[in-house]
Order: sequence, then C-alpha cells, then structure tokens
Amino acid sequence: MTAPALSRPTRIRPVPPVNVLVGVDPVHCRPVRDAAGLAAHHRIRHAVFVEEQSLFTGTDEDAHDARTDVVHVLALHAGRPAGTVRLYPVGPGEWLGDRLAVLPEFRAANIGAPLVRFAVAAAGARGGRLMRAHVQQANERFFHRLGWRTDGPVETYVGHPHVPMCVEPIALCPWLAGTTPR
Repeated sequence: MTAPALSRPTRIRPVPPVNVLVGVDPVHCRPVRDAAGLAAHHRIRHAVFVEEQSLFTGTDEDAHDARTDVVHVLALHAGRPAGTVRLYPVGPGEWLGDRLAVLPEFRAANIGAPLVRFAVAAAGARGGRLMRAHVQQANERFFHRLGWRTDGPVETYVGHPHVPMCVEPIALCPWLAGTTPR
C-alpha cells in the first residue's frame, strides 16, 4: 500500500494594509474645549455659511458665540474636523440648535445625524425639555427622520426660507454630552 501524496502547503502572500476602520465609528462629536477646537469650529462654519452658501457676508459669528452658556460642538471624522453645530438655552428648559454645518467632502460620511443627535443629547443633559431649530427647507425631511417635527410655517431666517422645527431631548449619557468628566 502506498502512502497518499502529501500536497505542498500553499504560501500565503502578504496583503497590503487597507485603511478601513472595522467595527469602529469614525465619527466623534464633542463639545469644543480649547482655542484650537473653537478655531476649527469657526473655520467649518465660515466655509459652509459664508463661502459656500453665501448666507452671511464676511462672518457668520454673532453675539451668541461670545455667550458662556453656548455649546460649540465639533465633529471629527477619523480625527479630522468635519462638521459643527452650536446650541444654547433660550428660556427655561428650552434650547436652540443652529449653525449645523458639514464640510462638502464629508457629506457622504454620515456626519450630520451624529451632530444633531449629540446636540439634542447635550441639551437634554443640561436640563433641556424642548429643542428648537430653524432648518433650511432642503433639510426638513432629514430632521423628520431624526425624530424632529415641523413647528410652524416656513419663515425667513437670516434672509432665507427656513422651517421651524422642534424635538424633546432625551439625555442618554451625561458624559457624552460633555456635562461630566469621564
């Protein structure tokens, strides 16, 4: 009886590394905590609202940016600044979210939804029971998909048609919203 022929093991060839994050969300939203983060926040807003959309001339910064109770949020995509949102209280238990901006090169990377969710959670963690926003008409459906509701007829906001919208915040996690240290 002859022994079966042993096949020669095949060599496994190394594969070049692929730059993919598997099982890791590349989007990270956080409140701005330093001058560099605030500068990145304002650069994104300027690129979107002044340069791209021409909603403002020169700058979109206003008196709200100087308030101590304003939360400037920065979204990072794989460590790179990609989007922003700003929120602040406008009355007892009521917050306003505005200046939601995502750089064009990141718009297909699902940055907007995490920013909106983070802003809502941050407002809720700070005692917000209602959050409002003036949403550009083209984005109304996007906000509906995130649980927001239309809160009145189209209005003029910063000289352009916007839809008033609102949502009831739910504070899912205080440290995520930046209200407690980790």
